[in-house]
Amino acid sequence: MTISTLCNRAVVTIHRQATVEDAARLMRSNHIGDVVVVDAADTNVPVGILTDRDIVVEVIAPGRAAAQTSVGSIMTSPVLTLREDDGLMQALDKMSQRGVRRAPVVDRDGRLRGLISVDDLVRLLARELAKVGALIMHGRDAEIRKTEISRVDEYAT
Repeated sequence: MTISTLCNRAVVTIHRQATVEDAARLMRSNHIGDVVVVDAADTNVPVGILTDRDIVVEVIAPGRAAAQTSVGSIMTSPVLTLREDDGLMQALDKMSQRGVRRAPVVDRDGRLRGLISVDDLVRLLARELAKVGALIMHGRDAEIRKTEISRVDEYAT
């Protein structure tokens, strides 16, 4: 399974020259915790990422003015990007090595195609583990049914 099948395609972007206040408004209106930073909308190549945590740690806590602080001055850059054809485990390895919870997904030309988060991956892994659990229970239930049938056969004879 590749990351392209898992990633969220509705990604909100912002230019690095925008203010942190603009970014916060975008996050609030879209009910999201991050925006991908791009230099130009026509190329749509990620140059950074800004999270709600970045805003709290880098702007709010030290008392900086969000309306006077540029996104580019506090964004995480260089940003870890994942390729559309990266596998699930490959993506997890890369994200773990960099200690990031979110990563833009790009095509072969480096253009933004989506965003993947640890939350997305956890939901997928939980579904897959549930299938394994169901398989285990199926085997157990089959064994119980077989035992019950054997008992019935014993009483019938």
